[in-house]
Order: sequence, then structure tokens, then C-alpha cells
Amino acid sequence: MAAGGGDPAASPLKTPSWAVRIRGADGEIAGAGILLTPDQVLTCAHVVDRAEERLTAEFVGAADHSVPAVPARVDGSAYVPETRDADGDPVGDVALLRLDRPRPAEETVRLHRLSAPGREVRMYGFPYAHNGGIWFRSTVVGGCGRDGQVQLSPVSPGELASPGCSGAGVADSRTGEVIGMVLSGQQDQHGNRFSFMSPAETIARHLPRLKPHIVGPTAVDERLLPTDDGAAQDLLDEPFAQRLAAWLRDDGSQVKISVVRSGDAARAATLRRAITLADRELRTAVSVDRASLDPPGTVPSAGGHDLAVDASGVSAAEIAERIAERMGLWQHPEDPPLDRIRASRATLNLVVVGVDEAVDPLPLLDLLEVLRAGGSRLLLVFREDGDCHRRARDRLLTRPERERRARLVERLRAITGPLARDLHERLAAVVPHGMRPLDSDLVAAHAALAGLQRTDDTDADDTEREGEDRVDGDREGEDREGEDRDDGGLEGGRPGSGRVPGPGLDLGRYERLADRVSRRLVKAVAELDRLRDRRDELAGRLRSYHVLHQHALRGEEDPAVDGLYLRAHTLLRARPCDVRAAEAAVDAYTRRVDGHGAADDHGEGDAR
Repeated sequence: MAAGGGDPAASPLKTPSWAVRIRGADGEIAGAGILLTPDQVLTCAHVVDRAEERLTAEFVGAADHSVPAVPARVDGSAYVPETRDADGDPVGDVALLRLDRPRPAEETVRLHRLSAPGREVRMYGFPYAHNGGIWFRSTVVGGCGRDGQVQLSPVSPGELASPGCSGAGVADSRTGEVIGMVLSGQQDQHGNRFSFMSPAETIARHLPRLKPHIVGPTAVDERLLPTDDGAAQDLLDEPFAQRLAAWLRDDGSQVKISVVRSGDAARAATLRRAITLADRELRTAVSVDRASLDPPGTVPSAGGHDLAVDASGVSAAEIAERIAERMGLWQHPEDPPLDRIRASRATLNLVVVGVDEAVDPLPLLDLLEVLRAGGSRLLLVFREDGDCHRRARDRLLTRPERERRARLVERLRAITGPLARDLHERLAAVVPHGMRPLDSDLVAAHAALAGLQRTDDTDADDTEREGEDRVDGDREGEDREGEDRDDGGLEGGRPGSGRVPGPGLDLGRYERLADRVSRRLVKAVAELDRLRDRRDELAGRLRSYHVLHQHALRGEEDPAVDGLYLRAHTLLRARPCDVRAAEAAVDAYTRRVDGHGAADDHGEGDAR
């Protein structure tokens, strides 16, 4: 049985007991629902008409294999219709139905809070062609819009959530827990197909009365919740707020390291504000309205983080267990949480406040290094810029960036070296008909390689100067230095204390360039290889026909056919070989030989 109650959704061979088929007053299937309590069904607001008295909830997964039908109605004010915010993003679309007769408690299921990036999920809906219910598989792409909704990508084109699926429960394939509700499915103008769900935390925000039926730890530690101090709420460090919001909106930086000193009330309030606004469950209309009055670029989207923990006085093992639970890594509980995290392919956006105040900061850095290597994004806040802070910058920013740049340099060397030579070798062999010229791509790769190599000496000089600056101890600029350090983790390698390699370089842009050029060169080499193979095939064909023709002539000469042979032979031996022209010449020769042979056969028949 799933931790949330009800039948686990892990087996695709069984219809879940909590899956509800909803019919409108006209008897037609309007959508799906989730049985949360014996007499309450969660669904989408657009599935039901609030004023409609005659709704029917049908329980297709009943234990006795019947399909009980129970009248239902909207449960009072538990109805949040879909609206559009100022940016045109959908908001809401949740409703709760009250059943006239209760169902068995064992058929119910509770929603589960679970970090979802990249997870495989399944939903059980009732589309027109399968109105008895069918599973749809998807992969979580990530958050979208500002309501905390989540985008899903169907595993196959036919598994896009269609009419009849709205309101269906979304179950995590690994744990079987129901983690959200299907909202809709759509195909855009480019043919891309997506589904959308409202996760448990967003549902809890819209319908707070459902919180008792939602399990799993909340995403934000209690010690990080906003204080009741009205004066503190009015404090805002605008540049810091903008940097936090940018990271929480995924600005491309995997790791951000900040310093928020114990006495810095403005920074502390700004950090709490960002964590609150980025949480799907805490981001209320009141907090959003209040934040909207603040400067532009300081309000993150809901779902910007998956977990925010306060490390002060907490051990690395406890934090690892908290992360493993949030990731749904419940299998093999006898294994240490760090081992489960390392073995898992799950990722999350993690905020850790007070890293240097943990019981054991160095083992905590080991944990964070494992998460970074696995693809998780990290926002790390320190209280002081001491030894732990420097170690973190070296292990999580400086060293990974150097290794990343070293890998990029090797890739570019391979592109401009062996791969370019392979291309030129093929170009010297055959003419590239209709192929896109790659000279500009190779020039760009050479320039990128030169740019990366040119920064090596600059980095060494900057590191020496920064060490001297720290020795001088300019305490008057301490706050400014803290912000500069902050930029080092956020701005993709821009200068700052403890500078990461390549000041000002956007390694992501260089990596995309390397991907693009490598892909084009590999494709071009493969196409040229096909042309070379075709050339060799034509040469073999020409030789075979020439031998046959010489044998048929028995020493006689045929200047017309010999001329065709010589033309084809010359074209095939040319470098680069024009394979198209050579193919036409070989075809002309072989047709003439075939025709000459047919004529000889006809003549011999006449003589006889």
C-alpha cells in the first residue's frame, strides 16, 4: 500500500481505486477525479459546472469490479476557476466535489509532496476512445508559468493527455505516490505536445482545507519561514533580490554561493522573501501582491526551488535524509541516504542556508558535491566568508568550472584537429554536392579555443591579485566584496573574490557552439563517406562491365564505347571526385555495353 493510502499506482495492470470518472448532467464524460476522502473528490474546475446540481462520480477501480455511480456536487466554496495572471499564464483550475454517499476509506489516496524534476509519471484518464480508463505515461519537464504548474512531456505522441483526462491523478512511477492532478494537454503550432499538472503544493495553496490530506514534508524548513516582524518585511536588498530571483528562474548557473551575515537584517529578509515566493505552497496571493510592489526583476516564479533547508546545528546525514525523502528515495532505507542520492538519477533545486553553521560542514560539502555532480542546482548561503566558504567556492565553483573549461578545450581541440582533418580529407576525395559550407563553423571553433586558452594567464594573475586584496583586509568594502562573491556564482563566471576560471566567459555559449559545430562536422563527414563509398561502388561496377565488354569484343575495338569508358574512368579517378557526374558517366557506359550485348545476341540469332 502506498504511503499516502489507497492502492499504489506502481502497477499498470491494475485500475487505481482512487481514480474517478466524472459525468455531467448530460451523461457525457466530463473528466476525471481523485478520491481523497470517502466523500470528497478532487478535480479540475473546468470539468464541472459550479451551478450544476447533477454530477455523477463513477468508481471504475472498485474492489468488487462493479462501477458504482454516486451523485456529487461542488463542495461549497472549494472551487477555484482558471484565470489568467498579468502575464497571461493560467492560474487555479481546481475544485472539490462532495459525494452523496461515502466510499470505503481504503479506496482513498492522499496527495504527496515530492520533488519532481525529470521524474517519470503516469496518469489514469478517460478519453473518448478509452472511456473505461487508460494509463498515460509522461516525463516531468519542469515548472511553467507563475502558478507553480508543471509541464509534462508524453513518452509517446499518443499519450498526450486528451479530453477526459482533466482532473486525473498523476502518480510517480517510482514510488506510486499521487503527486498532482492533470490540468490539460495541448499541441502547439510547431507540433510539440505537452500536458500540464498542478502539483500537491499548488493544490494546497488554492484549497488550504486539503492540507490534512497531503503528506510528505513541506519544501521549506520552518526556521526559514518569514517572521511576523513588519519592519523586517519592509527590508529589501534590491540587487541581492534580483540575483536570487534570476537564479530561482534558472539563469543557467548551476551553483550560486552567497554570504548573508548574522547582523544583516536586509539581506536575511530578502532571502526569506525569495524562498517564500519561490515555494508553490507558501506563495499566496497576499505575498505575491505585496512583492509586486517591489522593484522589477525581484519576484521569482513559484517552483523555483524544490527544497530549502536551514543547516544551522544540523548534521550532514540529517540533511541528506531530508533530501532523499524529498526526492522519493525510499527504496533500500537500510542504505545511507548519501548512497541512495548518489545512486539515483533524480535531481532537485536545493537551497541550503547556514552551510558553515552545520554540525559538520565538511561532510556537508561532500554531500553538496555529490548533488552538483549529479546535476542538481544549488543555492548555498554562508554566514561568514571564512574557511568553509572558501572551500565551498573551490570545490563547487572554481574547480568544477576549471574542469568544465578543460573538457571544453579538449572538445574544441578535437573539433579543430582530428575532426577537421577528417573533413578536409573527405573534401579532398569527393565533391560535397548540396552540403552547407563549414568554413565559418571551423573559424568560430578556432576563435573559441583561442579565447579559452587566452584566459589561462589572466586567471593566474587575477588569483594572485585577489589573494593580495584579502591580505590587505579592506574592511570598509566588506559588504561590497560579499556581493561580488555572490556574482561569481550567479553571473556565469564573472569576476569576484575567489574568481572562477574565465572571467566574463559564457561557457554555456561555448559549449553550445562546440555541440553545433561537432554535430555539423560529424554529419558532413558521414555524408562524404557515403559519397566515397558510392564512388568506390561505381569504380567496381565500371571495372566489371569493362571486363565483360572486353571479353565480348574478343580483341576488336569499339571507339564509341571506349570513349564512354574513358570518360567515366577519368571522372572516378579525379580528386575531388564529382560523384554525380561520375555516376552519370558510368550509367551511360553500362547502358551502352548492355545495348551492345543485346545487339550482338540479336545478330547471332539472325545468322543462325
